[in-house]
Amino acid sequence: MVNPVPGTLRHAVTRTAPLWIYFSHSMTIRLSQELIVASDKTIDGRGADIYIMNGAGFTLQFVKNVIIHGIKIFDINSGNGGLIRDSETHYGQRTQSDGDGISIFGSSYVWIDHVSMRNCKDGMIDAIMGSTAITISNCHFTDHNEVMLFGASDSYDGDKLMQITLLFNHFGKRLVQRMPRCRFGFFHVVNNDYTHWEMYAIGGSKHPTIISEGNRFTAPNDNNAKEVTKRTYATEQEWKNWQWRSIRDELVNGAYFRESGPVLKNRPFTKKDMVSSRPGSYVVRLSRYAGALRCFEGKPC
Repeated sequence: MVNPVPGTLRHAVTRTAPLWIYFSHSMTIRLSQELIVASDKTIDGRGADIYIMNGAGFTLQFVKNVIIHGIKIFDINSGNGGLIRDSETHYGQRTQSDGDGISIFGSSYVWIDHVSMRNCKDGMIDAIMGSTAITISNCHFTDHNEVMLFGASDSYDGDKLMQITLLFNHFGKRLVQRMPRCRFGFFHVVNNDYTHWEMYAIGGSKHPTIISEGNRFTAPNDNNAKEVTKRTYATEQEWKNWQWRSIRDELVNGAYFRESGPVLKNRPFTKKDMVSSRPGSYVVRLSRYAGALRCFEGKPC
């Protein structure tokens, strides 16, 4: 953990220089402790079948410009902590990690794309403590309870600056809740396919702005779980002013989205500011390649 061997993933992600990290062949990596990723790193699994599983997950703490692409993150557990290298010039004592697949803490300009995830001890992807400028796209999620947490505390209003976009993801079998669960910030949920949830799909507290646009929400057969949304720790008098809007979503099998806030007469943002969307009826096509792709050298993915 302190002196990683050159050529290993832990050695590469802790270097000072910007690096595009790829894999020479397919492999399964078990992380004994959390993998602390330095700024300016691209982890690119294309051309190989890469599993991060049966160990700890990724930590992005106070970093910028990180891309994680084309890998599978399965069956993640907590690391026990200890001395762990976090940069080329520093290592330090770490406490037990939470067991997140990807933990984003005080970081920005992060892109998670074409990643397949299932069964993490805590969250699959958590972004907290003022993290912002995050895009999660083309990913496939299954087999988990609390999928994504954006903003960890009702008392930390530093997350007001948080801006996160979710698009072209597939939220699949045996998921329960938090796709995502949001606090304070601005969240654009675009052209995702929600085919399973057991409690709810999108939730939040502390006045987040959530624009759901062009998603497909297929409700479970359980009549007690038809609502897409869940607001927590707030009375209706409080949350009726929260801006939660559903625009061109496709609501299937009795699903319904409880909107709140002032009625939007026009899009609340311009093309320059946010990604454009297609209607929810397009989602099956837009998300059909969600998850890690099978790519081969010399051929298009």
